Amino acid sequence: METKTLIDILRDHPFMEGLKPNHIQKLAEVALEVQISRDQVVFREGDESSLFYLLVSGKVALEVSAPGRIVRIQTLGEGDEMGWSSLLGQGGKTFQARALEPVRAIAFDGPRLRQVWEQDPAFGYQFLMRILKVVAQRLQASRLQLLDLYAPRGVKLV
Repeated sequence: METKTLIDILRDHPFMEGLKPNHIQKLAEVALEVQISRDQVVFREGDESSLFYLLVSGKVALEVSAPGRIVRIQTLGEGDEMGWSSLLGQGGKTFQARALEPVRAIAFDGPRLRQVWEQDPAFGYQFLMRILKVVAQRLQASRLQLLDLYAPRGVKLV
């Protein structure tokens, strides 16, 4: 069985597509491989977690609390990202993340990533543009869930 290095894993992750090798090397220096157990809550809404994750395998549900229930906003899997709010340096998590099956991920500490970006602002810009795409995808997923929850029954959503 082939054993991949952390740099190989990062280079192959869709979020990293197009990054320069030296940027991937910088990320590998501040990255940590983590395992998350099935049903483990990775973070809850409002948590001050500082970790940003790239999912390598497994599935994670992004959820929000609603009166009397938990609503799944999106299911993430291999090649996805989660925990973008940790990169802001303030404020809590927007969603709850719960592993639906065992998960393997690469974790980055938000404050350490911000230091890397301060040392290389062009890299920081590229990374933040990628994060902005993730935020836009999460907003769209939230919008679709709201439409599904509150649209009159029998109305086809476009």
